[in-house]
Amino acid sequence: MPEILHEESSSSSSAAAAAATAATAGDFKLNLFGKYEVGKLLGCGAFAKVYHARDVRTRQSVAIKTVSKQKILKGGFTVHVKREISIMRRLRHPHIVRLHEVLATKTKIYFVMEFAKGGELFAKVSKGRFSEDLSRRYFQQLISAVEYCHSRGVYHRDLKLENLLLDENWDLKVTDFGLSAVSDQIRPDGFLHTLCGTPAYVAPEILEKKGYDGAKVDIWSCGIILFVLNAGYLPFSDSNLMAMYRKIYKGEFRCPKWTSHGLKLLLTRLLDTNPQTRISIEQIRNDPWFRKGFKEVKSQLDDEFQFKNSSDTNHDGGRDKVDVERFVSMEPPERITRRIEEVAKSEGMRITGKNGAAVRVEGQNGNFVLVAEINRLTEKLVIVEVKKREIGAGPERSMWKQKFKPQLSGFFYKHDGQVSSS
Repeated sequence: MPEILHEESSSSSSAAAAAATAATAGDFKLNLFGKYEVGKLLGCGAFAKVYHARDVRTRQSVAIKTVSKQKILKGGFTVHVKREISIMRRLRHPHIVRLHEVLATKTKIYFVMEFAKGGELFAKVSKGRFSEDLSRRYFQQLISAVEYCHSRGVYHRDLKLENLLLDENWDLKVTDFGLSAVSDQIRPDGFLHTLCGTPAYVAPEILEKKGYDGAKVDIWSCGIILFVLNAGYLPFSDSNLMAMYRKIYKGEFRCPKWTSHGLKLLLTRLLDTNPQTRISIEQIRNDPWFRKGFKEVKSQLDDEFQFKNSSDTNHDGGRDKVDVERFVSMEPPERITRRIEEVAKSEGMRITGKNGAAVRVEGQNGNFVLVAEINRLTEKLVIVEVKKREIGAGPERSMWKQKFKPQLSGFFYKHDGQVSSS
C-alpha cells in the first residue's frame, strides 16, 4: 500500500488483517449448507466469529460472521441482530461491506458478506501514520459512505479504525452495523438516547446522557479517525478512562507539527464539542482541504432499481418474496412517480432512488421496499411495473394494498369499463 510513513511503533497485526491473504484449497474444510466452504478464522468478538469462506459455485471469497442464537437470547440482543440485518440489506454502496445473504440453523445465524482482502485499516495505521494525501483519500471514502447511510436514515454509532476494512484495491469498506440506529428510533425530543460506542471515539454529548443527534456523533467519530490517520495516535487518550472522558468533554487536542493549516481547520470543526456548531456532511464536502482530488462515487442505478435474485433471505433463513404488479396508464410518468413520492412521504418513508421514470421507496426499517418503473407502451399509454417486498405484513397490513394502490388506482387505464391491471 503506498504512502504509509513508518515511525517507531508497535505493529501487532489483528487476526482479521493477518488472515486476509488468499487461502489455499486445503484451508477450506467445513461445508456450510452445500453453498460455502469455510476456512480460516478472521476475528472474533463477544457474540460472533468471522471466517474466510468461498462460494462453492462461483469460487468467490466471502466473509461469514457466525452468531450464536443462545448468546443473543441470553444477552437480550435479538432486536439488535434483526435491526443489523435489516440495515445491511438496504445499504448498497462501494465503500460499505455488502451483505450477500443470511442463513440460519437451530443454533446459529450466518451473515454471508463481502470479503475485504486488505484487512483492517487499524492494522495499517499501527505500522505508521499515513501521508496527508492518503489520509484525505480514505477520509473522502469514509464521508461518502457515512453520507449515504445518513440519507437512508441509518446512523452507525461505532465508527472506528477497527470497523474500517480495505478491499483488494486498497479502497475503504465500512463494516459492523451492530450498534447502528435508524431514524425510527429517534424519540419525540428529536434525539437518540442509547449510550453506545467505543470510548476513544465517543462524542462529548453522549457523555452528557441528555440525548444526541446520530449524524453529529458519526461526524465526531470521523474526526477522530482522520486525526489518527494523519497523526498515528488518538487525539484524546489516557490510561484512566474517566480522565480520557474529561479530555473529550473539554475537546482540547494538539495536531502534530506536520499537519497542514487546511487540515487543522477541518479537524477543529470536526472535533467541535458543541454538536450544534459542529461541521455538517454538506459543509465537509465543501471544505477546500476535503475537495482536493475528490471523486464523486457514481450512483449504482442497477442496485437502486432492482431486487437481487428477485428475493432476499431473511434472518430465519427463509425467503422474502418480491411481488410484481403491472398496470397501464395514460398519465405522464412524472405524475405517477410524484404520487408515489407523496404517499411515501405521508407515511414517513424515504425516497432512496430516483431516475427519470423510476422511483424506489423504503420504509419500516427496511421491511418495506417498493420499486416502480415506467415504460412507454404506445404514444399515449405507459406500463407501470411495481415490485414490492413486505416483510412480516399480512394482506390486512400491506402498505401497498392499504396505502399506495388506492392512491394510484385513479391512474389505471380503463377500457370498456375494465381496469387494466395485473
